Amino acid sequence: MASANNALVRAFFILTLVCAVCAAKKGGAKKADAEAAAPAPGGAAKAGADGTFDISKLGATSDGKTDSTKAVQDAWDSACAATGSATVLIPKGDYLVGPLNFTGPCKGAITVQLDGTLLGSNDLAKYTASWIEVSHVENFAITGTGTLDGQGTGVYTKSKTDCKAMPNTLVLFYVTNGTVSGIRFLNSKFFHINIDTSKDITVKDISITAPADVENTDGVHVGGSTEVSVTNATIGTGDDCVSIGPGSSGVTVSGIVCGPGQGISVGCLGRYKDEKDVTDVTVRDCVLKRTTNGVRIKSYEDAESVLTASNLTFENIKMEEVANPIIINQYYCPEKVCPGKQSNSSLVSVKDVKFRNITGTSSTPEAVTLICSDKQPCSGVELIDVNVEYAGKNNKTMAVCTNAKGTSKGSLEALACLA
Repeated sequence: MASANNALVRAFFILTLVCAVCAAKKGGAKKADAEAAAPAPGGAAKAGADGTFDISKLGATSDGKTDSTKAVQDAWDSACAATGSATVLIPKGDYLVGPLNFTGPCKGAITVQLDGTLLGSNDLAKYTASWIEVSHVENFAITGTGTLDGQGTGVYTKSKTDCKAMPNTLVLFYVTNGTVSGIRFLNSKFFHINIDTSKDITVKDISITAPADVENTDGVHVGGSTEVSVTNATIGTGDDCVSIGPGSSGVTVSGIVCGPGQGISVGCLGRYKDEKDVTDVTVRDCVLKRTTNGVRIKSYEDAESVLTASNLTFENIKMEEVANPIIINQYYCPEKVCPGKQSNSSLVSVKDVKFRNITGTSSTPEAVTLICSDKQPCSGVELIDVNVEYAGKNNKTMAVCTNAKGTSKGSLEALACLA
């Protein structure tokens, strides 16, 4: 749903997005531990024999109430400055932390071993943008069996009434060769994972959970990034399970179980000036359960940028009572009050889109909706073996296609609406 080249632009971007939506230690450590945690000469914390920086030995308290931000930040700073590979260890326990800046470049590869739970502070005054931001880092991994709990349930109502920029849980910004694996994400205040201006990123074997009725809690958002893989994840939120924004290419999404949420989307496209093309996106082997949308491409009706979305493939997708299983919408208008400049939608071109082996049920009669611009029709659309049927009674499965050109083969006759 929601890339930028510096912190100010990113913060402005997040604030603009939220406001658009609004329009519609201390103690605990033993003396021996404190001595072990004492900084080495030069201010760097001492690592264990294996290059591990354990936050519990740097002043963190695992009671879920004492602020442990400094201990975690110190562990990162020391690991980043260390020669060779290093590990930031977050052991079992609950650690309350505010914003963390995991900034590079670093001297070697860094792994954050998350075995405990990090709890995001709900003191919103502490945040300028995101909760945990990893920026300008190569060879980064965060893995383990632990949890990043944004504690968003404590501030969701504030995000609606104050129009305040809410922090993403985890941002990868200018990260190369990064991995997020194994961990659990819970109740982010905004997006759970935001991959921004990065390359060679793998997200796998994770779970993401947030309330179904809270918008802007996207599971994984990809923007301005290349060679990104999101695989084997269970995602249930109040917004897109996975969203792929402008400037993204070489993105693979597979093995996702999505629901509740708004499905898997390419877009929004054309919202801001100077957006870049989206190309080479594959979504495959996914299951969507009772989501408000299935697989979707969306661009603004009053688009601000000239760009193209092309070579997009959605295949081997199972729908279970999904409200709008297949959508292309070049007249997207989430704010409900739009200028109505539908002629401008021709700025966004959608072409070479393949829907293959899409099966299951729809909770509405309209299983396929392809609404394209009259001045820039969607071209090269394929509906191959698309067999999604309305699950209700006394209504027939339907398709609505406007200015969508392509071919249908092996699909339900009622869904073969391409020109």
